[in-house]
Amino acid sequence: MHADYDVLQQTLGYHFSSVRLLEEALTHKSCKKSYNNERLEFLGDAVLDLVVGEYLFSHLPKSSEGEMSKIRASLVNENGFAKMAKALDLGKYIHLSSAEENNNGREKPSLLSNAFEAVMGAIYLDSDLGTVAKIVNGMLESIYPKIDLNELFKDYKTTLQELTQARFGEIPVYELLGTSGPDHQKEFEVALQIQNREYARARGKSKKAAQQAAAKEAIQKLKG
Repeated sequence: MHADYDVLQQTLGYHFSSVRLLEEALTHKSCKKSYNNERLEFLGDAVLDLVVGEYLFSHLPKSSEGEMSKIRASLVNENGFAKMAKALDLGKYIHLSSAEENNNGREKPSLLSNAFEAVMGAIYLDSDLGTVAKIVNGMLESIYPKIDLNELFKDYKTTLQELTQARFGEIPVYELLGTSGPDHQKEFEVALQIQNREYARARGKSKKAAQQAAAKEAIQKLKG
């Protein structure tokens, strides 16, 4: 047993009746034990889908089904759960094989995300849905002070593509105008065109970041 589970349970604001469930939720399959966290991860994934869906339903009364789906997709994923795992400092509690440990396993977003889902699945089994909802809602509020599409749905390129296909029947074209700065601090500048007309120019630390920034600007112009 991990002596520090007390600290983790305090951080969670939840104390397990069956610490064995928590132990299982924190055991990675690389450990080669008779149990691991994969089944609890499966359950936790379904529980979190519902809990986050319910949270958005009650906190975003004016949002459409499509908007809520997009927001949930940007929260209920590997990055979102890894962020929550980090807030709980979950990495230091996971049981890993020495090979996985040496491979920086405690920092891997996939591993952290899976452990977070498993812990939520374990809390659900140990208590009920309301308890999981209370924990997750509290974490959502502290990690994301503002939950809306602009803040969360950062994939502006996809959003813009949907918008331009619906409005113009074509997709935007991104042109790399140039790069500047030394190799370790390169900056990329791109222009974004729709129907041969330039809608935005932006810079970023990578081509992708510059394209996202240009797409964001173009969305604001089209919607404004």
